[in-house]
Amino acid sequence: MPPMTVRRDLIFWGVVLASFLTLVWLLSDVLLPFVLGMAIAYVVDPVVMWLERRGFSRGAAAGLLVGSFFAAGVLTLLVVGPVLVEQAGALLKRLPDILAAAYAGAEPILRRALRVLGVGPQDEVPAVLVEAGHRVESMLAEWAALLLGRGLALLNLLGLLSVTPLVAFYLLRDWPKIVAHIDSWLPRDYAETVRSQAREADRALAGFARGAALVCALLALFYGVALSLAGLDFGLLIGLMAGALSFVPYLGALVGFGASVGMALIQFWPDWIRVAIVGGIFVAGNIVSDYLITPRVVGDRINVHPLWVLFGFFAGGTLFGFVGMLISVPMCALIGVVARFAIAQYRASAYYRGSAA
Repeated sequence: MPPMTVRRDLIFWGVVLASFLTLVWLLSDVLLPFVLGMAIAYVVDPVVMWLERRGFSRGAAAGLLVGSFFAAGVLTLLVVGPVLVEQAGALLKRLPDILAAAYAGAEPILRRALRVLGVGPQDEVPAVLVEAGHRVESMLAEWAALLLGRGLALLNLLGLLSVTPLVAFYLLRDWPKIVAHIDSWLPRDYAETVRSQAREADRALAGFARGAALVCALLALFYGVALSLAGLDFGLLIGLMAGALSFVPYLGALVGFGASVGMALIQFWPDWIRVAIVGGIFVAGNIVSDYLITPRVVGDRINVHPLWVLFGFFAGGTLFGFVGMLISVPMCALIGVVARFAIAQYRASAYYRGSAA
């Protein structure tokens, strides 16, 4: 391919990508129902195809599935929602006291550590560390309140329950037409290459997204019920949060373990048995998930290193907020597919092989 043609193509696709990312950034505050609707449609599309093969029209199958899905969701919210709202409100009110108690509990340990290291006066924590501790406490309180406040604002039930089902229904009903339209827009010279990469991306995403959704649901149910039975304050809220974050490898287990054990230390101290029970819940859940559930329902379909997924999660949240967190793992999978294709093209080019090849 002539250098001018390559440069022209790179400029064109670079402008397209930049325009898309800018549009997502500008509209990130209103994209949540649409992102959720697309995710639901993608996950349940094989069921719609299965119903089609058994005589249902695509519209009827889509309506039946979306209606059943959201009826179950509303019923779950009616049962669990009031408890979650109550726990979230109580957590926000108690958060400054919880952080103060955590700091007070850590201070004696810090004194002993400093004494062993021979840093500072015998029984006095250096003023710099005291000031740093208070700043961290204040920052955590503000960050947690802001995060929970935004989460509650984002999860506006009226908007979600009215827009998300419509998005999911229309995408499911019109999916073959949408795919045909997008296919007709492809540059003819590259159409087959794009199709092959799209099939590879779908293979990577499909099994992972559906399997990960099942893993997250099972872990959220296990953590929420187990922590509540253990008597941990805000156990249901922490468990559901940990299960939801399990979509990103290791993040749910780390956040849930830290939050639950920290709360258990504040609530149950010095009863080490109850603290150990809370920690054991996350250890058991993580072992069962990593060695029994995830290998069977997810496997290695995403083919992306967990560190890259963690980076993508935080980068997506920084750039696009809550919506960026939701799409971070699928985007990591897609970027992985494109990167592998680009590397294969590079290794087949003269740039890699050299002029003597």
